[in-house]
Amino acid sequence: MHYACDHLHLRSRDAVAAASFYIATFGAREIKRVGTDPVQRIVLDLGGLAVFIEQAPAEIAPAATTPCLGIEHVGLRVADIEAAMADLTARGVTVRTGITERGPGLRIAFVEGPDGALIEILERTSV
Repeated sequence: MHYACDHLHLRSRDAVAAASFYIATFGAREIKRVGTDPVQRIVLDLGGLAVFIEQAPAEIAPAATTPCLGIEHVGLRVADIEAAMADLTARGVTVRTGITERGPGLRIAFVEGPDGALIEILERTSV
């Protein structure tokens, strides 16, 4: 059996605003929109990963605080973590943890996306 990643599915209190965040902040590209008034789902291409952002009903529970069980975060790899974090900070993105060394050739930081989504920014270098 062969498995391949198909998509990441997010729920948001405001799918349009969440999609706009991923487009403006990380260069995602909108692929498809389902529904018009209201929008039900927006599909993005985020660096080759399909991201479905579904409009959540008002009564849905807020995101769990991290660390948590289940899917905790999405990781986005960059070539220069200092430049990426400077750019994100300049854009007003909330930084949860600054740059830390996680072993030889791995540096990470965490920022916050819409609805409390945790996003890891990571730089891998050969050692």
